[in-house]
Amino acid sequence: MPVSPSLSPAVHDVVEQLRRARIVPTVRAADADAADAVARELLAAGLTAFEFTATTPGWQALVAGWTSDHPEAMIGLGTVTSTHIAEQALTAGARFLVSPFQIPEVRPVADGADRLFVEGGLTPTELRTAANRGVAKLFPAHVGGLQYLKSLLAVLPGARIMATGGVTVANAVDWLAAGAFTASVGSDLYRGADIGANVARLRASLDGQEALSGG
Repeated sequence: MPVSPSLSPAVHDVVEQLRRARIVPTVRAADADAADAVARELLAAGLTAFEFTATTPGWQALVAGWTSDHPEAMIGLGTVTSTHIAEQALTAGARFLVSPFQIPEVRPVADGADRLFVEGGLTPTELRTAANRGVAKLFPAHVGGLQYLKSLLAVLPGARIMATGGVTVANAVDWLAAGAFTASVGSDLYRGADIGANVARLRASLDGQEALSGG
């Protein structure tokens, strides 16, 4: 049965921004200052959707600062593993929440704030549950690979799936071509001295794929 969830206007707006972004960098760092520096370079390179993580010390102030000072960027919080973290993230202004696994107790928290909650999953059952709420996170995506994603979409037509785990600058375009709704790229995107060059290389591959597909 096709997955076609009914979304509130606010959640639908975030989903559409993720669709247009195509790539959502996961910014995980040793501290908030390091994460802030990486995000600033990514923003300067033209990326506008970021997922900070709850494993970064000081993430609350980081999220609050970015949502206040950079209205042009859409900020979410990843590695949400409890209702407490979810509530803190929403108070800080996060536009969306991301978890690496199913966490039903966070769902009413996100719904009460009218925010998108992207739950992680690996099996068809887990991903169907998550996709019925808007967007599902396939994690870790590299376990099954591209063919697994294609198989999932064959039985979950219309599911919006964010591929996460093992997605790199070099292969992000392959995940999108295989049907991923968005792809989350981690440290591979900001490894090395020239983040701008990494982003430019990624965008060139995405634009090339779009031209080939006639998009």
